[in-house]
Amino acid sequence: MQKIAPCLWFDFNAEEAVNAYVRIFKHSRIVHTSRYGDEVPERAGRVLMIDFELEGQRFQALNGGPGFPFTQAISLSVDCADQAEVDALWQALCAGGAEVQCGWLRDRFGVSWQIVPRRFVEMMRSPDTAAVTRAMQAMFTMTKLDVAALEAAFRGA
Repeated sequence: MQKIAPCLWFDFNAEEAVNAYVRIFKHSRIVHTSRYGDEVPERAGRVLMIDFELEGQRFQALNGGPGFPFTQAISLSVDCADQAEVDALWQALCAGGAEVQCGWLRDRFGVSWQIVPRRFVEMMRSPDTAAVTRAMQAMFTMTKLDVAALEAAFRGA
């Protein structure tokens, strides 16, 4: 078992969110579902918490109510092998949500995601600071990241 797992507080739509995430990410599963008991009679029998995994990463989803909405102060960053994976995840996670900027989106449940092509991370680690600056400037003009455009900017083309 993973020692630390992020717990996401949902406004009583945790089950819907987890089911959506498990459909979107291939290597994912629901591990355990806990339900409210008689101590909260108006919620008795409904989902309280779901332990789940996305691509091997353990998470918890809590049906806590409207008291603590998500903000962009916390986001889930996804390493994408290529543009095809960026496109597929962007489309699936953004459905009913909102595009933000620089590879960020907010899904329909309010969770913020960073959909990041692996090649962009490689560019950011380059010792060529001018190339890194050009790629960063290109990234600032984008919502969904475009690997080809980032690559062109990095090369100075």
